[in-house]
Amino acid sequence: MFAAERRQLILEMVRANGAVSLRELARVVQTSEVTVRRDVRALEAEGLLDRRHGGAVLPGGLSREPGYPQKTHLAAAEKSAIADYAATMVAEGDAIVVGAGTTTQELARRLARVAGLTVVTNSLLVAQALAHANRVEVVMTGGTLRGSNYALVGSGAEQSLTGLRVSRAFVSGSGLTAERGLSTTNMLSASVDRALVGAAAEVVVLADHSKLGSDTMFQTVATENIACLVTDEQSGLSEEASRELDALADHGVQVCVAQSSAAATSAPAIGGVAFPGQRRSPGGGVPVAGRGIVRR
Repeated sequence: MFAAERRQLILEMVRANGAVSLRELARVVQTSEVTVRRDVRALEAEGLLDRRHGGAVLPGGLSREPGYPQKTHLAAAEKSAIADYAATMVAEGDAIVVGAGTTTQELARRLARVAGLTVVTNSLLVAQALAHANRVEVVMTGGTLRGSNYALVGSGAEQSLTGLRVSRAFVSGSGLTAERGLSTTNMLSASVDRALVGAAAEVVVLADHSKLGSDTMFQTVATENIACLVTDEQSGLSEEASRELDALADHGVQVCVAQSSAAATSAPAIGGVAFPGQRRSPGGGVPVAGRGIVRR
């Protein structure tokens, strides 16, 4: 493929999705990330897109968000693996918060058979995934519907969370860095997400490799407030993303890598059980592997 054709395809992908990782661009145009990075740099020089850590966005991309149809096709296999992993963190009788997003929607589909579970959510998609689960109680926030991601936002949503306390919150976002933590592109969504995580004793972030190193406009969860990150095995293949994982682990975030079903082991990564070849964190408790990164 000639450079001009390659760059046109890259531009079309970014226009369609708002933000695309270098790894995804390289996969689609069938070339190396080094070549894609060079193409992105050339397109940026023409003012056609902006470079971001590990990817490319439309000019002004800090405020641009792809819609739900586009999001469902991005890193679909990785989101499925992340949801499988995150589901092992939920036990019968738990009360949890599940935020809006395509990854959290995948998680909700896996929670339908957890007896006695209570799920608080502002996401119509999460609620729909659990609508026919007769052993799961779904509590919806109030608020105004945001059509682009089928989530309830605004003061009504935030006020309905006042006084609520659950054991764990599962949330996603548009970007994740060690410096700022989890962020999103929309102010109303960020405000509700902050209220959701404020109701939980522990915060688990679900973020595929394309989100790592991306810093978007509105902070949702500061790094020091993230107990655990569940990401996919692709995150360790990019040097930039791998450095971000190291930095998150250095900040005390428990990084859990969801491997494909063929490579996964049967033991959960949460619950204080050390796996073969792993060591316990100081004082026991959550197992860590090497740099504080757990693979399952």
